[in-house]
Amino acid sequence: MPRSKSVVGIDVSKRHLDVAVAGSQEVVRWPNEAAGIAGLVEALGGQAPGLIVLEATGGYEMAAVRSLQEAGLAVAVVNPRQARDFARASGRLAKTDALDARALAAFGVALRPAPLPPIDASRAAIGDLVARRRQLVDMLIAERNRLEHAGSLTRGWIEDHILVLKSQLAQTDAALGLAVESSTELKHRYELLTSVKGVGPLTAAVLLAELPELGTIDHKQIAALVGVAPINHDSGQYRGQRHIGGGRQSVRCALYMATLVGVRFNPTLQAFYRRLRQAGKRPKVALVAAMRKLITILNAIVRDDRPWQPQDGC
Repeated sequence: MPRSKSVVGIDVSKRHLDVAVAGSQEVVRWPNEAAGIAGLVEALGGQAPGLIVLEATGGYEMAAVRSLQEAGLAVAVVNPRQARDFARASGRLAKTDALDARALAAFGVALRPAPLPPIDASRAAIGDLVARRRQLVDMLIAERNRLEHAGSLTRGWIEDHILVLKSQLAQTDAALGLAVESSTELKHRYELLTSVKGVGPLTAAVLLAELPELGTIDHKQIAALVGVAPINHDSGQYRGQRHIGGGRQSVRCALYMATLVGVRFNPTLQAFYRRLRQAGKRPKVALVAAMRKLITILNAIVRDDRPWQPQDGC
């Protein structure tokens, strides 16, 4: 069936999908579960809209996006803040699920965000998406720094570019989620990794894409591979300070962010970090040691194929 030019907005919540077609006041609610999504896909398949717009909502949108894509429908996932800013700029100050669905449809008509590409479930595809996300974040930081010193002539261009980058970032996050969900093996590994408190979706995606050795080598080898194993600097009777170095920088950066969260909220890492600090270790030294412990934990749970539990320690 040829596609129409209509644009559909879907407001996503944990339990419901509120669906609106641009230009219509009608909003139809579907349950956000398997039977409801199947009914939604069948209904929209008959209409063959040109574009369906959803917000990134921390994963609640993933099942619907995947099913809509499998039905051959064009789906765009946009940044929630960008969609909300558009609604306010359009005079839509009130906020309900139905109003949000209509606002998303209007957003799609006005800005025509690019639909997600077909998702490849391979590890290489996830690596490509992780690399692209890193590039987008770097560009966003650079543009925000430029905005601080921009004159009136260029400020608008920079702000427009920031909106484009935010939209692409939301699309990339959605594509990453779909790529992981589409592979049984990768999804299982992802669930194992994110069972450890502190390891979020992005850290898990980086580990899946850029550390395939995880779970196949021992803890000393994995620490050296990541670059969190201390390197000696000794000569004769001199004992120099140990440093980390080498390894895979992108993995180490992701592990660092996960460890920052872990030493606050993961009981095992928190106790380990505090013990080192009480023993007189400097904060940075204690944090690197916690990074090494975290990668050891992750290596063990993938090796043993068993989700982590707080009582397991490492």
